[in-house]
Amino acid sequence: MANTKFKNIAMLSTHGYFDPVPQLGRTDTGGQVVYVLELAKAIARKGIKVDIFTRWFEREKIQEDPVPGHPEVRVVRIPAGPWKFRPKEFIYELLPELSTNMLNYVHEKNMDYDLYHGHYVDAGIVTLLLAKAMNKPSFFTAHSLGAWKKDQMGGDPEEMEKKFNFEHRISEEMRIFKEVNGQTLTSEVQYEKLKQLYDFDADNIGIIPPGVDIEKFYPPTEKDLQKPSNLPDKYIYCMSRMDTNKGHDHLLRAFAIVKEEIPDVDLVIGGGSPNPKQREVELFDRLHAIVEEEKMEDRVEFIGYVPDKMMTQYYQQAQLFVLPSQFEPFGMTSQEAMACATPVVASKFGGIRNAITHGENGLLIDPTNKDEFAEAMIGILKDHDKRNKLGNAAHQLIIDEYSWEAIADKFLGFYAKFM
Repeated sequence: MANTKFKNIAMLSTHGYFDPVPQLGRTDTGGQVVYVLELAKAIARKGIKVDIFTRWFEREKIQEDPVPGHPEVRVVRIPAGPWKFRPKEFIYELLPELSTNMLNYVHEKNMDYDLYHGHYVDAGIVTLLLAKAMNKPSFFTAHSLGAWKKDQMGGDPEEMEKKFNFEHRISEEMRIFKEVNGQTLTSEVQYEKLKQLYDFDADNIGIIPPGVDIEKFYPPTEKDLQKPSNLPDKYIYCMSRMDTNKGHDHLLRAFAIVKEEIPDVDLVIGGGSPNPKQREVELFDRLHAIVEEEKMEDRVEFIGYVPDKMMTQYYQQAQLFVLPSQFEPFGMTSQEAMACATPVVASKFGGIRNAITHGENGLLIDPTNKDEFAEAMIGILKDHDKRNKLGNAAHQLIIDEYSWEAIADKFLGFYAKFM
């Protein structure tokens, strides 16, 4: 798509640790950061400048931080509140100050953005304020819906409210849905949940899935498979942020069945912050307790934070990749594994179910059913032809439909339609 319309775009992603080279696995720093960065880079390759605004809370970071290799993309940090990290559930009280400071920055620098695009509810709140003040169009991508997460998580309502601040989040989401020029969702299942749980529908909604960096994630050559690694020779791989909704407990229960049937395959769980916070430490403790209870200490490895340079190799050398989340708006790690032609067994509760055709380019399971989950993994591990067939079909699907170039074109078309 030739770009004739846009020169400068402002994206907002205001929570987590947002860096030009992301430190994935840190609290609130996962797929969304990758999504925003990759989308910005793909749009910039079409000759458009993109600034990504985030909250500045680490003094040692610089305010205007260019993205290496992409001179048209910058991360711009705006101070608000104390110089310390604030989890996304409790960032709301800082947003008025963040909005004011961002507005001052835009005026001071004389920035003229064609549009403002907020990612997730907190950035959506700031986006509405900024776009209105600057008399520009506002766009929104929810990434995750509060009401859907609340629905999936269950638990004691009072406890969950304290922990996740659902009520405030859901009312703010509703306000954003009604006021933005256009909003995108990552999957059909998310659109269904929007209608069902918010009783909301509009004609300015588009469904645009996340993309994949197909230069970085690709099927391994023989040489790639021989690269030395600190992981077991044969392993099932899981990679995600460490959070209660990611289903690691279900995976461990299912693997307890797999290990009896397949003695030479281990389970490797990657992800987590370099310096875990209390919530993460408690989750690790609970998972280690399951490992001990199932007597799997010699078969399960938690490798923690995975540096960017190891990401591709770990996907490529895995026997299969698993996404056991109880709640997952999409699941970008699954797409990355698929791009590497690694077969995927994924939760049927996530948005990835719109990309995977069960039995054709991956397997969809109920992660809470340990027998069904284990059976799917065992089936792939025992059948080499099935493994290759699923992996190759998955790779082809990513090439055809999910490159970031294709996704950037969809966004530019969407912006143009609802300006």
